[in-house]
Amino acid sequence: MDQQNQDMASYLKGLVLSSSLDVAGALAILVIGWLAAGWLYRWTRRLLDRASTVDETVKPFIATLVRYSVLVFVVVAVLAQFGVQTASIIAVLGTAGLAIGLALQGTLSNIAAGMMLLLLRPFRTGDYIDADGVGGTVKEIGLFATEMMTADGVYLHVPNGTLLNRSIKNYSRNPTRRVDVPVGISYRDDVDEALAAARGLLDADARVLRNPAPEVMVTALADSSVNLNLRCWVNAGDYWSVLFDLNKAVKQRLDAEGISIPFPQHDVHIVERRDA
Repeated sequence: MDQQNQDMASYLKGLVLSSSLDVAGALAILVIGWLAAGWLYRWTRRLLDRASTVDETVKPFIATLVRYSVLVFVVVAVLAQFGVQTASIIAVLGTAGLAIGLALQGTLSNIAAGMMLLLLRPFRTGDYIDADGVGGTVKEIGLFATEMMTADGVYLHVPNGTLLNRSIKNYSRNPTRRVDVPVGISYRDDVDEALAAARGLLDADARVLRNPAPEVMVTALADSSVNLNLRCWVNAGDYWSVLFDLNKAVKQRLDAEGISIPFPQHDVHIVERRDA
């Protein structure tokens, strides 16, 4: 009996020692793999940043993909440390992948949507977009979501699937944009004089492109005013400054010419009723 107890104790001691070594090895692989994944992520970003031929939009996506690929190998190595065979690992990963895929359909669809956004290129990093009310400057297209910044400095974290399934307006894609400045004048004012004054503003602004040529036209005979429109094309980067400056300048020029911008008004005619 004593011999059996000694054998059992020796067996348990060896088992505990072996298991401890396996656990320690697994933890070492996990820690080293985690650190290596982070280091490879940063190294990939630095390498891609130095490559002028790689689009800025693709860089964070590739670096994130490298990191997660390393982590997958780390998980496989940890399982192998406990004696799990490669075929079993693949089977387990396949089963787990199916289960996770069913549970995280939205997450996986965001990954696929991110790949489609990189392939179709409806926008790039630095573009200002509006996706059915979700608007901002694109900072980074990630593996799961796109990071954006609104015009007033608010951070947006938008799932890739949301952007892919919406109509996207890209205000930065084209090099030029058209500026329209509507303005109304009184019916008593001289239309030709107002058109000449407005056209002079466009001709004097160096930011206004000459091709296509700027235009000033009468757009409507409205209830309270004759509506004019100043239309010109500018470089995309000058759009807002030209729009704001023209709104101010046309008001000042019309005031200087004695041309009024009327308020909405209605003429009321009172008809005296005479009883027969």
